[in-house]
Amino acid sequence: MRIKVCGIKRVEDAIMAAYCGADAIGLVVGQKHNSDDFIDKHLAQKIVKECPPYISPVLVTELDNAKEISNLVHKIGATSIQLHSDCTVDCIILLRKIFPHIKIIKNFHVTGLGIIHAMKPFESVVDAFILDTLDLANGKVGSTGLVHDWNISRNIVKEISRPVILAGGLTPENVGEAIRFVKPYGVDASSGLKGSNGFKDETKVTNFVYRAKHEFFKVRNLSLEN
Repeated sequence: MRIKVCGIKRVEDAIMAAYCGADAIGLVVGQKHNSDDFIDKHLAQKIVKECPPYISPVLVTELDNAKEISNLVHKIGATSIQLHSDCTVDCIILLRKIFPHIKIIKNFHVTGLGIIHAMKPFESVVDAFILDTLDLANGKVGSTGLVHDWNISRNIVKEISRPVILAGGLTPENVGEAIRFVKPYGVDASSGLKGSNGFKDETKVTNFVYRAKHEFFKVRNLSLEN
């Protein structure tokens, strides 16, 4: 079970997430929609430089132009790209040529079963998909705090050949149920891990990681003691 803590806005939160057991952190750079989690490329670069070993810094962007995205990757030093945009298959193919060793994750918003048809053309060009919730009322395409229909997400996991990461309203309280029901490759949370100050809360991050990994072991019929 891979776990990403998204919307990191401080060096200390990146370090904390790593020590809590997260596998990746999300740095949201390149804004087109409303969000409280966007940071500039200079802060993102600083956070990446301070990241401990064995944690992957992920550029999460709403940009859809390959040149603009590649400029951000070069500047920040991210090891993965998460595309929250209408980036086309051709755009991703171009990014692959520029960054042959960087993992590319494509976001899709779970709005109905028709999403599977929309995802199929991307199967051969991405490393994974992330399923999120769209908040049209507030103009948000990520970090909405809203849960979508997990029945659809579960069907996607069965029908799509690439790893599927589940996001959208996940918290320490519901992540175990989400893993048990959807059986995703990984989980991703942002707003559900915030404290009252708008930054990541260590207790929430710790509980989220523990419950996600604990449920994964139960689903796989493994023992945490082995």
